Amino acid sequence: MQRNATTRFPILLVHGLFGFDRVGPLELFHHVKQALRTAGARVFIPYVSATHSNEARGEQLLAQMERVLEGTGAAKVNLIGHGQGVLAARYAAALAPDTVASVTSVSGPNQGSELADFLRKALTPGRLPEHVANRVATLFADFITLLSGQAQLPQNAIAALAALTTEGVGAFNDKYPQGLPQNWGGHGPQLVNGVRYYSWSGTVQDTPSQNGDQMADSLNDFCRAFSKYFTTEAGQNDGIVGRFSSHLGKVIRSNYPMSHLDTINPHTGEGLRKGSNATELYVRHAERLRLVGL
Repeated sequence: MQRNATTRFPILLVHGLFGFDRVGPLELFHHVKQALRTAGARVFIPYVSATHSNEARGEQLLAQMERVLEGTGAAKVNLIGHGQGVLAARYAAALAPDTVASVTSVSGPNQGSELADFLRKALTPGRLPEHVANRVATLFADFITLLSGQAQLPQNAIAALAALTTEGVGAFNDKYPQGLPQNWGGHGPQLVNGVRYYSWSGTVQDTPSQNGDQMADSLNDFCRAFSKYFTTEAGQNDGIVGRFSSHLGKVIRSNYPMSHLDTINPHTGEGLRKGSNATELYVRHAERLRLVGL
């Protein structure tokens, strides 16, 4: 059956921490971009720093939104962010609501990440471990940038980590609360300043991954290991972000059987768990946006 995801406004897929469009054969939004385009959507992947604060990445996103609007002649864009990309999208929508039709959070740390809390506490401020971690992470981000063949952007790994902690996101939320639920685990307002807000996420599964893609399976095994560091949302997280911490606007679902990396769909294999086809979720959401005139 021919899908119709011809949204009124272009879609921007905003990657999160350490994100990129493509490095060699590895593409974070694997199949998603092409599937959306096949279904009729205009899709772009903005280029923002792999590691930096939410505000810095948000400013970069705003600049690229302007280019997309100029190039397409559209009045607005639909922002779909993954991980920290959600916070950049929320920032852009808060500062320029007239140019944003919708913000969709996919596995977004909208109340912070318990894993980030754990990692930040493990790095003592001002001492060698923090400097070493910052240097290694920055070098890794620069390496990804070099492989992707794109111009380098500023990187700041420690700022990125601090921005993802419960405290860091709490300060961010005080400034940019649009779409946030008033009650823990609830829905947030779906329409704020003319911008519609949506979210979905998953929970990591106890059984080992068998997606037919060795790299993706290994990454998901890491997510399953990381999930053990959660206490508030123990057993209710995707390995990086807690289920209820991800809620924003209209919550489509927050317990898909998917890890944090499943929802960005890096797989090349076909052995996906039932209900864990991320590409289908993105196309279905674009159809949802089309039906409400976005």
